[in-house]
Amino acid sequence: MGERRRYCSCSSHGFSRPLPLLSFLFFLCLHVSIAAAAATGSGKPPLLLKSTQESILRDLLRVERIAGWNTTASNPCLWSGITCSPSDSNSSSVVTGIALPGYGISNSSVFASICALDTLLSLDLSKNSLADLGDRFSAPSCSMKEGLRSLNLSSNQLATSLGDLSGLPQLEVLDLSFNHVKGNLSIELARFPQLRSLNLSTNGLNGGVPTSMLPSLEELVLSGNHLGGPIPQGLFAYRDLVMLDLSQNSLTSDVPDEFWRLEKLKTLLLSGNELSGAIPGRLPNSTTLSRFAANQNKFTGSIPSGITAHVKMLDLSYNNLSGKIPSDLLVSPVLETIDLTSNSLEGSIPGNFSARLFRLRLGMNLLTGSIPDSIGDASKLAYLELDDNNLSGSIPPQLGKCSELALLNLASNGLHGQVPDQLSNLEKLVVLKLQMNNLSGSIKSTFSSLTSLSILNLSRNSFTGEIPQTFDQLSKLSNMNLAGNKISGPIPVSVSSLQYFNRTQSRGKFPDCGSIPSNIGSLKELEILDLSYNNLSGTVPSLPDLPPSLTLLVLSYNQLTGYFSPPPHVVVNITGNPGLTTASDTDGDGISADGKKKRHAVLIVIFAIVGAVVGLCLLGTVIMFSLSKRIYRVEDIGPPPEQVLPQIINDHLITMNSIHTSAIDFTYAMEAVSHPSNIFLKTRFCTYYKAVMPNRSIYSVKKLDWSDKIFQIGSQEKFGHELEVLGKLSNSNVMVLLAYVLTEENAYLLYEHVYKGTVFDLLHDGRPGVLDWPSRYSIALGVAQGLTFLHGHTHPVLLLDLSTRTIHLKSMNEPQIGDIELYKIIDPSKSSGSLSTIAGTVGYIPPEYAYTMRLTMAGNVYSFGVILLELLTGKPSVSDGGTELAKWALSLSVRPEQREQVLDTRVSRTSVGAHSQMLSVLNVALACVAFSPDARPKMRNVLRLLVNAK
Repeated sequence: MGERRRYCSCSSHGFSRPLPLLSFLFFLCLHVSIAAAAATGSGKPPLLLKSTQESILRDLLRVERIAGWNTTASNPCLWSGITCSPSDSNSSSVVTGIALPGYGISNSSVFASICALDTLLSLDLSKNSLADLGDRFSAPSCSMKEGLRSLNLSSNQLATSLGDLSGLPQLEVLDLSFNHVKGNLSIELARFPQLRSLNLSTNGLNGGVPTSMLPSLEELVLSGNHLGGPIPQGLFAYRDLVMLDLSQNSLTSDVPDEFWRLEKLKTLLLSGNELSGAIPGRLPNSTTLSRFAANQNKFTGSIPSGITAHVKMLDLSYNNLSGKIPSDLLVSPVLETIDLTSNSLEGSIPGNFSARLFRLRLGMNLLTGSIPDSIGDASKLAYLELDDNNLSGSIPPQLGKCSELALLNLASNGLHGQVPDQLSNLEKLVVLKLQMNNLSGSIKSTFSSLTSLSILNLSRNSFTGEIPQTFDQLSKLSNMNLAGNKISGPIPVSVSSLQYFNRTQSRGKFPDCGSIPSNIGSLKELEILDLSYNNLSGTVPSLPDLPPSLTLLVLSYNQLTGYFSPPPHVVVNITGNPGLTTASDTDGDGISADGKKKRHAVLIVIFAIVGAVVGLCLLGTVIMFSLSKRIYRVEDIGPPPEQVLPQIINDHLITMNSIHTSAIDFTYAMEAVSHPSNIFLKTRFCTYYKAVMPNRSIYSVKKLDWSDKIFQIGSQEKFGHELEVLGKLSNSNVMVLLAYVLTEENAYLLYEHVYKGTVFDLLHDGRPGVLDWPSRYSIALGVAQGLTFLHGHTHPVLLLDLSTRTIHLKSMNEPQIGDIELYKIIDPSKSSGSLSTIAGTVGYIPPEYAYTMRLTMAGNVYSFGVILLELLTGKPSVSDGGTELAKWALSLSVRPEQREQVLDTRVSRTSVGAHSQMLSVLNVALACVAFSPDARPKMRNVLRLLVNAK
């Protein structure tokens, strides 16, 4: 949300402020730097604090007892978050700044002490739990209010209005973002005549965009509210405006053509509204505008020529723009990023490219012609997306000059010919998508040189020949799809050495080939193997020769023969192999059931007669035996049988709940994990076992394999501390750890067993009946509440793999987010850059992860958006054809009349109320899966939008 910008930070924990034009900030930062230098020993020791102010701070420390506040120094000027500057007399110091973000402060009485600091210039209490301000700032006793210049109360729970801050006439910087601020802005803003920066993003503001006369206003951020109506003409009275963010609101009508009159405007964000009409034609006249984003609106017409003459970043994606791309659009020497995804643009791609171009997205349009050879001039290009167009011709060899490319997506076009050898120069390429073209020739060693490659999709082309043995050089490959080609020959033995391909959870189909390699078991972490629709022959490898982590094996429509006994925890599909039988097709000795039907018919008659007699005799015995077992079954359990159990190095109970502390027996837990029959779920990193304790209580035991080098458990003490912190979390929609066991090779984590499947099972495993909308909506709310809880901590808990497979169900509509500890104990740097290791399941991976390779809260929001789309559509995150659900939904959502096609008609047509609410939730989902991370709402706002969906 909002503009990403540089800041001048006025203390190590202090408030932040954009660079432009705030003279008082220079003054303040100068004083802070002097104080900081003194505090670190680089200058003279800090002067003693003025005695009255020292007394105030010590009273604050004693009364409020702020947890975690570092106040060990004898001089309060050296306390964490306290900034002091010399007074005019130079005889003592005075407090000029207080910054205590994320300290869990919830009581508004904290302002009673702070108000007495009459020299305070800046106050930062962001990321706390304040719910109200009371009347502190308007009280006559608050001597601080007359001098305060900067106030940051963002990310609290304030249900206040700006009128409650009317007693701060000198305020220049005000940040109340991520609260519950209400009121009429147009009236209340007049109370702050000195205001230069105002951030009210992600609140509950209604009405129109305020037009109060604030002659000094430089920054106005109102994104993520409920503002409606047109953009008012009065807005252009803010002649000093540098940054304006009105994104993620409900603004309508055409955009005025007067923005060029704001001679200092650098950033203009209008994304995620209902704006229509043409892009302002005079916008190119603005010589200061460097970033313009108007994506996810209803703009029509053509793109104005010259719009990028001064703009570095342009985002007009997901609109209804048509016509040709202006010939000068991509040539501007300052242009760095341009996104025109999902419009109706026609014609060819202009042949002139800026040398500074970093990101170019033209996917999902109607573009024709070939990819210009001059694309090589964009030598700094890192992200190129031209998919879902009507491009023809061959892939230009000049792409090999773009040595910074991290993602290249040319899928779903009409490209033909061979892949040029020059692509082997792209050593930084992480994602390569060429599927659904007419490319031909053999799969050369070209791809083997792309050593950073994580995702490779060459499906639905006309490639021939064999898979090169040199593919073993692709050590970071996590997902490969070669389906729908004319490839022949066996699966190369070298594939088994692909260290990170082993971790794929997608259905990377192998091409037509001979037999299943006997060494397929060396893919020790392969979970899903789909070999359907090939010409495979021979037998299926026996149980010891299969990957131990396998959960799904699809062998349908091949020529396989013989007898195959699948592992009990693996789902197997062998349809279309008439010569292949499994344990379910036989009686256990390898003889098919069909071969025994006649013999069974004769035996049935004999056994029926004998059974009638014997049955009467046994009936009494059975009844007595069952009763005795029911009476004595607790005593009958006995200790675990004699066997070699994992050697426990350390075990620890985290929970203090007496029910669990008296029930959990670590020996029984270790006995349970020794039997594969107790496995009830496998995910990409974990195996879950069901453990029955002596008192018949059931717990889930999750195993982590320490032998995997990406698990950075570290010392037992460090590992235990991390688990202790997570175990203290308490939220009904998050799986909370109760205890853990450490052995030499594994870590075992214990949870309460309330498992009724996963959301994926509920939506996609073919269960009878259709899950109704109230249940789906309840699941959406539960996951949103859990994720908001995890993101709301001082140190947010990020999810490594958020998908419908990692959300467990306590009931049909009660979800629990699992695997929350993985972020703490998995070291992405040990993944050698594997995208799947740090980014989760294919289909849920945010587009920016392809080149940032970094987990973020915005990335988690994207994954949650995909989950919402699954609940709304009933479709999986990736279709059988390889189309990602998020892209499909976004492509249809551009035109309102097509949004109906996104919804699952089996539930949307059950009632008018369900239909209306699903459309509201669809808007939330589409905002979550926006291409730009900045355009995605925070989880707190997502939850609010879902609660209010009608």
